[in-house]
Amino acid sequence: MNESAETSRKKIEDAKDKVIGAIAETMDLYGVTPAAANLYATMYFKDQMTLDEMRTELEMSKPSMSTSVRKLQEIEMVKKTYTRGSRKHTYAAEKNFFRSFMVFYCQMWEREVKMNMEAIEEAQADLVDVMKDSSSTPEMVTESKKYYDQLEDSKAYYHWLDDLVASIRSGEIFEFLPKDPKK
Repeated sequence: MNESAETSRKKIEDAKDKVIGAIAETMDLYGVTPAAANLYATMYFKDQMTLDEMRTELEMSKPSMSTSVRKLQEIEMVKKTYTRGSRKHTYAAEKNFFRSFMVFYCQMWEREVKMNMEAIEEAQADLVDVMKDSSSTPEMVTESKKYYDQLEDSKAYYHWLDDLVASIRSGEIFEFLPKDPKK
């Protein structure tokens, strides 16, 4: 390879390294460990990789590699692929950032809504019991009513969050926030 071609090759690798570094550094938003983040970022520029190729490329231990791949599969940022004639599992990174965003955040927001709405319903039932209990003091009834109303008001957020998830899953959100930055 001549000197000009070597310079071009180095620029390509430097460009990839910049993006790999940025992706890996921001993956903590997804609750991903630095090892898994580096793995995803590296896989982003590959068509597919076997576990052995991942280990060689990233110099990771087998357990760390397996844990990282599993985590990335859970959040649907890496998927197992099929290669005809090969007995080794291959994996490919999700390259569509819209899809990654939608899957991850929708899962997290749905979990948030479910957990908090269940807690609110249970808490409100307890507060109603206090308000109906003849042994409760007027102060306890007032306090229970205050908290009940506060929790009732918070439900608007969780209903909105549910609607946001539905609009993302249906693609309706892209009518308001188009994917194409040129509009």
